[in-house]
Amino acid sequence: MIKYKLVCKNCNLLFDSWFASSKEFEKLKNKNFINCHQCNSSKVEKTLMSPSVVKSKNSIVLNKNKKYQKIKKTISEYQKFIRKNFKYVGDNFAYEARSIHYNDKKDKKGIYGSATKKELKELRDEGIETQIVPWIEDKNN
Repeated sequence: MIKYKLVCKNCNLLFDSWFASSKEFEKLKNKNFINCHQCNSSKVEKTLMSPSVVKSKNSIVLNKNKKYQKIKKTISEYQKFIRKNFKYVGDNFAYEARSIHYNDKKDKKGIYGSATKKELKELRDEGIETQIVPWIEDKNN
C-alpha cells in the first residue's frame, strides 16, 4: 500500500488517498477513475510529499508520554485553582447555577460540579454561561 497526497487542479482541494501501488495509481489515473470528492473533477494530481520515516517504538512512546504528562500537569494545576477558588456543588450544578443567575447572587463564590450535556445545553439556552473543564481523578491518593 502507498499513500499519496493529492490535489485537485480544479478546486485546489488537498486530500490523501491510499493505493495498492504506484502502478495502480497510474492505471486508475489514466482511466479517469480518480476524482475530487468536492467538485468531482478528474483533474487530480500527486503533490510533493515527505517520506514517512518510522521512529523507534521507544521514542514514540516517550514523546507521547511526555506530552501526556505535560497535559496532565496543566489540568492538575487548573483543578487545584478551581478547588481553591470555587464551591463544589456535585450533581446539583444546574440547580445551583440557576439559583445564582436568577437570584442575582453575583457576589457569591463561583461553583463547579457535574452536569449532563442536556443540562449544559439548557443552561446555555437560558443565557447562563458555563464552561467544561476536563477532570482527572488522582489515582495516587
